[in-house]
Amino acid sequence: MIEDIKPIVDEYMPLRDVVFHTLRRAILKGDLKPGERLMEVQLASRLGVSRTPVREAIRKLELEGLVTMIPRRGAEVSEITEKSMRDVLEVRRALEELAVKIACDKITEPELNRLTLVAKKFRDIMYCEDLPLIAETDVEFHEIIYEATGNARLIQILSNLREQMYRYRVEYLKDYNSHGILADEHEAILMALKERDKGKVCQVAVEHIDHQELSIMKSIQKNKENA
Repeated sequence: MIEDIKPIVDEYMPLRDVVFHTLRRAILKGDLKPGERLMEVQLASRLGVSRTPVREAIRKLELEGLVTMIPRRGAEVSEITEKSMRDVLEVRRALEELAVKIACDKITEPELNRLTLVAKKFRDIMYCEDLPLIAETDVEFHEIIYEATGNARLIQILSNLREQMYRYRVEYLKDYNSHGILADEHEAILMALKERDKGKVCQVAVEHIDHQELSIMKSIQKNKENA
């Protein structure tokens, strides 16, 4: 519900970004439910801003797949569906495999050191209550690999896909039982990159995505049962 939204307070962040991150967090935490209408006037009143930053935030949320524009109804919080999830992960699976294959040849020792630190950070925080922090650390791990490819076009495409993937990433991270497996898979990817083993790193990267898909499927089915 709009009344449940708690505005982010950050005096250094531009107002439009404050509104965007506030609404994004509310959707990811479930304060704004799938199918709920996002009324600009009500949101502006709740957040104490004009309608302009609200409108800008809704446009950005639509690009991330968190909001859907419905003809004659306006903006609604997007449903998490099996079809939308499979579409996103199908593309990510192929691009992730390509990225680790290229990175296997090009990744540098400093990048491997950064990857090692982030893999350790993920394991250290994987059971904390801050899901967005866990999700951001997972993103950071994969983005080091993307950067290591040196392929600007691939990095750009994966960056765009990351925004669409974020909601699903948070959804599978809600299953804390899977976090240990994810940490193990990060370390297996890291080890294969260190050994420059293309076959192994591609195999582990694909399995990593497959496990995420299974976890999200279980979450979607559970939500249907509880609806």
